[in-house]
Amino acid sequence: MFHKEGQKIIFTSLILVGGLFLLIDFIETPWLIKTLQICLLVFFILILQFFRNPKRHTQHNDKHVISPVDGKVVVIEEVEEPEYFKDKRLQVSIFMSPINVHVTRYPVSGKVVFSKYHPGKYLVAWHPKSSEENERTTVVVENQKIGKVLYRQIAGALARRIVNYAKKDMNVVQGNDAGFIKFGSRVDLFLPLGTKLNVNLDQKVKGGETIIAEL
Repeated sequence: MFHKEGQKIIFTSLILVGGLFLLIDFIETPWLIKTLQICLLVFFILILQFFRNPKRHTQHNDKHVISPVDGKVVVIEEVEEPEYFKDKRLQVSIFMSPINVHVTRYPVSGKVVFSKYHPGKYLVAWHPKSSEENERTTVVVENQKIGKVLYRQIAGALARRIVNYAKKDMNVVQGNDAGFIKFGSRVDLFLPLGTKLNVNLDQKVKGGETIIAEL
């Protein structure tokens, strides 16, 4: 199953790869033909892998914050959140490599009270300034049990487009599709201080399933 955001790219890649396969047939060197064919197949498989959208089994729970994306936990710290809360929050950052699933999912159910897009730079996603200077979107969902949870999609060095489906005043469901980040990125979660975390640094997490924190 592939994400709808990848349909045009997959189709274009298929046409491109198919056309190049036909052109390769005119080459008279057998080993070169085989090498180019393998390279084209690997390229197309990587495109398919990047836009895959596996079904996830979310256990809905208003006392849990689930991981919005697949990846590795790279930051756990108390920070000043300057855009929306303007106070101290517990930040959990998840880095996605190009081989991870890049679908973003809602970490909690509730009402979207804030959603904003910011154009910006394309620093590597693990850069300390990427959360403030890169292209990004900030979304805040208010949950009846946990309160307000902020997640921020951040474009990386390869990413050139962030897709965000969250609109202000929408009612959203934990684990449902919230957007997509194309080609390498990171997501930051900002939670209330005192939230009990269920993850550690360098832990791999799965979007829609791994419980990041609980009330």
